[in-house]
Amino acid sequence: MASGAESPAGLLDRMDPMRRSLMSRATVGTLPVLTAVAVLAAAPACSSADPSEGASEDSAQAGEEAAGPPAASIATVLSDEIEVRSEPGDGEVVHTLASPNDFGADRTFLVQQAQDEWLEVLLPVRPNGSTGWIEADDVELTVTEFRVEIDMSEFSFAVTEGGEELLSGPIGIGTSENPTPPGEYYFTELLRPSDPDGDYGAYAFGLSGHSETLETFAGGPGQLAVHGTNDESGLGGEVSHGCIRVSDDDISWMAERLPIGTPVEISE
Repeated sequence: MASGAESPAGLLDRMDPMRRSLMSRATVGTLPVLTAVAVLAAAPACSSADPSEGASEDSAQAGEEAAGPPAASIATVLSDEIEVRSEPGDGEVVHTLASPNDFGADRTFLVQQAQDEWLEVLLPVRPNGSTGWIEADDVELTVTEFRVEIDMSEFSFAVTEGGEELLSGPIGIGTSENPTPPGEYYFTELLRPSDPDGDYGAYAFGLSGHSETLETFAGGPGQLAVHGTNDESGLGGEVSHGCIRVSDDDISWMAERLPIGTPVEISE
């Protein structure tokens, strides 16, 4: 974290107590599900130290591991658009993003760090992993301890909360022609396909990342997703255009619990 940077949690601590209490409540189970009819087709690309000193350090490290990873901060835009700058303060405006987004979901970002009254956030734009700075006053902050960890080498996923595994299962990933790009992402919207027996299964979470081989797909921008499937025989293999497929039971479990903004880590 850059010198002078403040954690997102620290920014929450400086807020008015009542507002902080409201903003720090996880939004699990309270987010609206968007019905996607033709919309889904235009979306994701799918188908020698002192021993006592060492002992103290080891104990501290063990304590940190036991505590699990820190909660993630999610920023939700309050107005109908937001300016994203190249750096805090007077940085160049590099993006102006509308809210709601193209799928009708409130525009959200995954916060990376806070600096004074500015937040560095992960952006849902190309190239994958892009970040920018937004004003903290332009968003509402919430927190979640949920994470989704996707291991492509094992063809598996795990949902954790505070480091504790709650759910795991098999996945389908992109083919060698259209591989799933590894990286850090987050959920940008939750869609319910009009046909639960179709290619996208019962639900689809849009991801903040995009295919690195497909500029467009089915009329959309080649956005990645984590979604269900009507053919679970493909789980455990390379079957998609870059999206992550999971069983309908697993995606339904996620849809009931995970908020928009949940961090998703895809590893090779």
